[in-house]
Amino acid sequence: MSRPTGRVLTLLELLQSGGTRTVAELADRLGVEGRTVRRYVEQLIDLDVPVESVRGRYGGYRIGPGYRLPPLMFSDDEALSVLLGLLAGRRAGLTTDPTASETAAAKIRRVLPRHTARRLDTLLDALAFTDGSGGGAAPDAGILLTLADAVRHRRPVSIRYTGRDGRRSERTLHPYGVVAHAGRWYVTGADPRIGEDRTFRLDRVGDARTLPGSFEAPPDLDPAQRVISGFATAAYRHEVVFRVHATAEQVRARLPASLATVAEDEPVTGEPTAAEGWLRVVLRAERLDWLPPVLAALDRPFVIERPGELRDLVAAFADRLAASARRT
Repeated sequence: MSRPTGRVLTLLELLQSGGTRTVAELADRLGVEGRTVRRYVEQLIDLDVPVESVRGRYGGYRIGPGYRLPPLMFSDDEALSVLLGLLAGRRAGLTTDPTASETAAAKIRRVLPRHTARRLDTLLDALAFTDGSGGGAAPDAGILLTLADAVRHRRPVSIRYTGRDGRRSERTLHPYGVVAHAGRWYVTGADPRIGEDRTFRLDRVGDARTLPGSFEAPPDLDPAQRVISGFATAAYRHEVVFRVHATAEQVRARLPASLATVAEDEPVTGEPTAAEGWLRVVLRAERLDWLPPVLAALDRPFVIERPGELRDLVAAFADRLAASARRT
């Protein structure tokens, strides 16, 4: 939880404890200035919390008579959905603070009826996951909320970013969307300085602040598809191009859109096999050693265009398979 949000909730708790609280008292308890207290009060009023202003020497703020936060009530299905969501988010690395998700789950379980809590504990004890989290560092909650607000209201932002080479820079971004993918958070949008779309990992964003003005987003915007396509076209050591006689579904089963682009191949004069049904696959990779098993698993005719090093690796892989098959 970001500090301002936490202070607003603390302010609400102080006011709900009863009586009138002076601005000076609230400022001291929250560790902020008086004008910040007034801003927090305005946020509570915007949330329909009836905060009353009391004038005079001993004036300040108080909660309207009879107001209490409604109790948190969950059905069995709702409680299960919330707890599984918290657990899955923590396992997938899609939380801003793993400790916060644990404490939130503990609070929910404490207020559940005993029979419901026992049933949920039985399920959670029996539940297993095939792998751990995505391994990504959690983004700062304040940065995440700032970017989400900028996306919603189409406001430009300034971000401090540390690239994978360790170099730091300040960027202006027109954010199109925030995307969670493979255990990491990303923000994608346009860099108006260079006139290109860019995608940034949120755990590498050191600061984000909203800038004046607004921008127009492209029509038919799909931020998730932009992030996935960006992975497939990112700059890596090797560019791999091959043609395969298969359906797009067969290729995608082994090479998802985040790894490769797939398009219908143009007919080639003199091809021994009809060009109909051939697809052209392009991908980029730092290493090539994982590709021969993938091509073998496709179990479809293929022709490697480049790099030549991949042809050698595939031939060596085939020799190893043949040697293993001849062993008795």
